[in-house]
Amino acid sequence: MNSQNDQYTHGHHESVLRSHRWRTAENSAGFLLGRLEPGLQLLDVGCGPGTISADLARLVAPGLVEAIDISSDVIEAARSIHQDQGLDNLNFNVGNVHGLSFEDSSFDVVYAHQVLQHLGDPVMALREMRRVLRETGLLAVRDADFAAFAWSPADERLTRWMEIYHQVTRANGAEADAGRHLPSWVREAGFRSLEVSSSNWTYFTVEERRWWGQIWADRVLYSDFAKQALSYGFTTSDELQAISNAFIDWSDDEDGVFIVVNVEVLARR
Repeated sequence: MNSQNDQYTHGHHESVLRSHRWRTAENSAGFLLGRLEPGLQLLDVGCGPGTISADLARLVAPGLVEAIDISSDVIEAARSIHQDQGLDNLNFNVGNVHGLSFEDSSFDVVYAHQVLQHLGDPVMALREMRRVLRETGLLAVRDADFAAFAWSPADERLTRWMEIYHQVTRANGAEADAGRHLPSWVREAGFRSLEVSSSNWTYFTVEERRWWGQIWADRVLYSDFAKQALSYGFTTSDELQAISNAFIDWSDDEDGVFIVVNVEVLARR
């Protein structure tokens, strides 16, 4: 997360960070990789535990990657994870996307993954990203679109989970279906030459189902999403337990499949 005024729906419970640590440049920034080359200066906004940041640093070396996140705890954890990897071109610092601490025209690339969906004013954030890009700089943003998620078998408990998730994000002033809005947000922020694509995370194998199902079984009970849903009065502890059970039941079904839809935009300053 990157604004102290924004309520992060997921929070930083271990179940959330477990999914963030799984992310790599290959599975989360594939739309950008063909545009990277050694020597570029890159800003990673909302870097989380920094697994993608580290991959990007290897790809642009000797260019520099500045990775920022609003959470000091997350930044300290990222530094700890990557301190022994020999990446002297990777810096982790606390930063706010609504007020970046960098000079105008500082970067060749600004990358933000699963960030804009959590912000109350994503266009303002994009304008700040544009400010720190060089004249020929490249923006790369990717966000999920929750309403486009698909899963099988159908389960009314999971349908209810999606309803509650949208209620919580709306109460937080955020947009769960950010993916479909990325092109308009990017254009409104002043960018040009948009390239729009989409890609999925698909969970089907036994290992994939167990991993994804357990993550959400835990998140609906223990993460900030659960705390917020309860505090807003959108659900009950019993219902959240039923939803958690539904994710485990889904993960145990040999025909179970879950598809997370993501939209990606590349644009020039």
